[in-house]
Amino acid sequence: MAVQSGKDLLIKMDMTGTGQFETIAGLRASRISFNAETVDVTSLDSLGGWRELLAGAGVKAASISGSGVFRDAATDERARAVFFNGEIPDFQVIIPDFGTVEGPFQISGIEYAGSYNGEATYEMTLASAGALDFVEATTPAAAPFDYTPPVA
Repeated sequence: MAVQSGKDLLIKMDMTGTGQFETIAGLRASRISFNAETVDVTSLDSLGGWRELLAGAGVKAASISGSGVFRDAATDERARAVFFNGEIPDFQVIIPDFGTVEGPFQISGIEYAGSYNGEATYEMTLASAGALDFVEATTPAAAPFDYTPPVA
């Protein structure tokens, strides 16, 4: 994977419950992390006393966080409504040259801040709330070189 611009990592929220995703406006920093709990099945019979883990067991989880400035009334209001109504809409995270992660997330925290001589900012944290789908990014095939000489 080549070097990517941080602004290309996008977090999108389903605005209507119908799959109409819009980028959450004003984000300056965003992050997604994946975690899987391990299930330790080490016993006295484990070779050399090394820990053994049970493949495919444990709970998988993802978390999203982002921070930014207020830019767009529609996505700001939707995020507030999702939090205060306890909704669990679908979100998309587009990771450049890697793929798209999509699924239900709950907004588990929103923080607002501002200083006297600065802009109002917010931070948002989301926790996965169900199975996530991953679609690998496709790299466009290089266009064949096509040269047509000018007609004289």
